[in-house]
Amino acid sequence: MKHGAKISRGGEHSEAFTTHCSPLTPHRTARKALIVTGEASGDLHGANLIRAAGQIDPELAFFGVGGKRMAAAGCEILIPGEEISVMGLVEVLGHFPQIYRAFNRLKGILHGPERPDLLILIDFPDFNLRLARQAKLAGVPVLYYVSPQVWAWRRGRVKKIARIVDRLAAVFPFEPEIYAGHDIEVEYVGHPLLDEVHVEQTAEQVRARHGIPGPGPVVGLFPGSRKNELRYCLETILASAERILQQKPDTRFLLPVAPSLESDQFSTALAGRSLPVTLVEESIYDVANACDAVISVSGTVTLQTALVGTPMAIIYKMAPLTFAIGKRLIKVPFIGLANIVAGRGVVREFIQDAASPEAISEEILRILDDPQYNARMREGLATVKDRMGEGGCSLRVARMASDLSRRTPGGKAV
Repeated sequence: MKHGAKISRGGEHSEAFTTHCSPLTPHRTARKALIVTGEASGDLHGANLIRAAGQIDPELAFFGVGGKRMAAAGCEILIPGEEISVMGLVEVLGHFPQIYRAFNRLKGILHGPERPDLLILIDFPDFNLRLARQAKLAGVPVLYYVSPQVWAWRRGRVKKIARIVDRLAAVFPFEPEIYAGHDIEVEYVGHPLLDEVHVEQTAEQVRARHGIPGPGPVVGLFPGSRKNELRYCLETILASAERILQQKPDTRFLLPVAPSLESDQFSTALAGRSLPVTLVEESIYDVANACDAVISVSGTVTLQTALVGTPMAIIYKMAPLTFAIGKRLIKVPFIGLANIVAGRGVVREFIQDAASPEAISEEILRILDDPQYNARMREGLATVKDRMGEGGCSLRVARMASDLSRRTPGGKAV
């Protein structure tokens, strides 16, 4: 029997997304913050920050670069984040014109007559650190939320960050020590995911809503939120799913579509495949909870899956030149955040040439068929949540933003 991809919509991603591009700045209120992120995870963290700021400082308005979630939280989106969301040297070169235009537009705002009272940068370091330098030249205070991963690669950036960033909100407990001795205020705020991790529906409810019969296994296919991740990883993920289906014909697959992507971007890859895949646009936590195992690209989604406790295999592929350069620069033994937080290899990683459908499918089948292996992985994933600390991150960062937005260029609060 040939299966086609189904599209199911629901949950948080069904919100309307309106992008306001005509004015350069929002209507003048007491204070305004320019906020910039180029990634789906940053859009999520930014939205939670904006809502938290609304509770403690309603006179602080937000505008800038982000996605659907930030727009729904009340941010005026000048540039959609997906226009500049590219990772890797080769990939950046291919998107350079739109990235250059976006940077110049934001630079003009920072140096213009209606410059913001604060610049908030969320992750996305290669773009955002350059913007931070312009803010420093313009006398605009800079709050960096989610520290660049200097502990993983390019540790020499610490001095540069200290020169151009006023306050840094660190999301991992080991990060403040890295900046010790440098002229920068660093506060460990906890991880933002702890503010929004909620499993609202049982696995049975999610499966029933999407027409998935029991009792066969359900495997999640999590291809990421960037177009270049789809380009390099999606084919491998789908080929792995085909091999799993050969061994377990009653397997069904759930593929969450990130807010920065559209369902039709998967149509070509799925066309002609005999895969029972359901595309879903809803809470990643509900989707992960409905799965018995997950194939996930490396990124924030591995932490989200870990917080739910679903066993997984992490994969990542990129342009060969990008991989060759990155391999020389990266100084940590893991690339998956779930493993980095745990401090050990809780889940297996399949990177570049090692990310073969044969190896990945074998790992998922072991998770499904070996109860002891499955239980050990779940125990390891539980330690990830323990190490991430307590919730309240968004509110802590909102207080930092409120305080910094009131400072004069000389650094004194007003």
